[in-house]
This record gives sequence, structure tokens and C-alpha cells, in this order.
Amino acid sequence: MFTTLFFQPIFNLLVLFYNNIPGHDFGLAIIALTIVIKLLLYPLSQKTIKSQKALSELQPKIEDLKKEHGSKKEDLARATMSLYKEHKINPFSSCLPLLIQLPFMFAVFRVFQDFGKKDHAALVYGFIGQPDFSNGLKFLQFIDLAKPNVYLAVMAASAQYWQTKMMMSDKLPAKSESGKEENFAAIMNKQMLYMMPIMTIVIGITLPGGLTLYWFVFSLFSAIQQVIVFKTRKLIASEIIAR
Repeated sequence: MFTTLFFQPIFNLLVLFYNNIPGHDFGLAIIALTIVIKLLLYPLSQKTIKSQKALSELQPKIEDLKKEHGSKKEDLARATMSLYKEHKINPFSSCLPLLIQLPFMFAVFRVFQDFGKKDHAALVYGFIGQPDFSNGLKFLQFIDLAKPNVYLAVMAASAQYWQTKMMMSDKLPAKSESGKEENFAAIMNKQMLYMMPIMTIVIGITLPGGLTLYWFVFSLFSAIQQVIVFKTRKLIASEIIAR
């Protein structure tokens, strides 16, 4: 079922682009595929971005609640849920879109791992036609996307850094009241900001360049989508205040 519903359609879409792009440029086919997948997942991604940003912006108030209730966990939980309800935020709303996207992401990973293997020829739809791999899996005629590529891994990490940096709230206090220690939320944010791109490089240099290129383009478009969503939210907020 996974092969029929996810792997085969994505595999054939990549073959379609590969067959029809001049020069059979595998990299351009990947970019085209990434744009199509991003457009299909756009509504889900938009909900996730809005939810994550809203939760990030509420973090300072949650930190205040932690100081107010101290070790009283039940009171803190009630106050936190009341805060979410007041701002009409479901803390779990960002999880469902991510879960729905997982089969697509796994299918893409499988496609790039297996693309070019002869035993997958039977999965190509008849109306698309078998791909010609005589030029290899190249991008711009000289980058071999069948092999790991450190430059693409660094580019993917940079796009992910930009995406994560935008998501973080500017309102988080950097230090506790004593001024000696950073609060826990700020520390976690910093770790996420730097550790995720580092992990992207570490993992990316072990993967085929085609998959890393997909990772870069997808992260880049996700960051651009965040810019659009954030600007729209600010515009709507400004209009409400003006009224």
C-alpha cells in the first residue's frame, strides 16, 4: 500500500520531470519535484507554521506562569491550558500536519535512495516511459547527485538555520531574574538553533546528493513560506489595531 499510494506516484513524477527536462538534468528534476510536493503540502505547512509561531510567542507568558506557580504542577497545567484557550491555540495542532507529511517524506527518501536501480523499472507507469540514465544522475552536468555532496549539505543546513531562526520568539527573556543564568527555554532555543543545522550537515554528508538537494530546496521554500505567513499575520494585526 505504501508503494502504491506514496512511493510509486512520487517516483513516477520524478521520472516524468527527468525525461522531459532538456539534457535529463537530475538536479532540475529534483527541484521541480520539490516545488510540486511543497505546493501539495502548502496548506498543512501553513497551519504548522502558524501554530508553532503562536506557541513561540506565548513562551514568555508561560515562563511567567512557571515563576508564579512554582512547583505546583497541577495549578501550572490549568493556568497553561487556560492561556492556550484564551489565545485560541491548540498546542497539539502542529503535530497532526507533521504526521500527515511523514509518509511523503519517507517516500521521497526511498525514491532518491533507489532512483536509477533497474529493479524499479516495473514501477514506471506505461504512459511516462523508461528513463535514460546514460548521462548519469547529474546536476548542471558536473555535480553527481548519486554521491554525497558536502556543499549541498551545508546549503541545506543554512536554509534550516534561517527557517529555525525566524520561528523563534524575540520576546523570550535571555536571563533569569538573578541575571546569572539563562532560563531553560532560552537554552533550548539556542540548542535547537545551532544543533539542528549541525545535525543536518552530519547526516547530509552521508546521503546521496539528490536527497540533500531536495532537503535544501524544501527547507528554502519552507523558510520563504514562513516569511509570507509572518508578514500576513503582522498585516492583519496592524489592520485590527487600526480599527
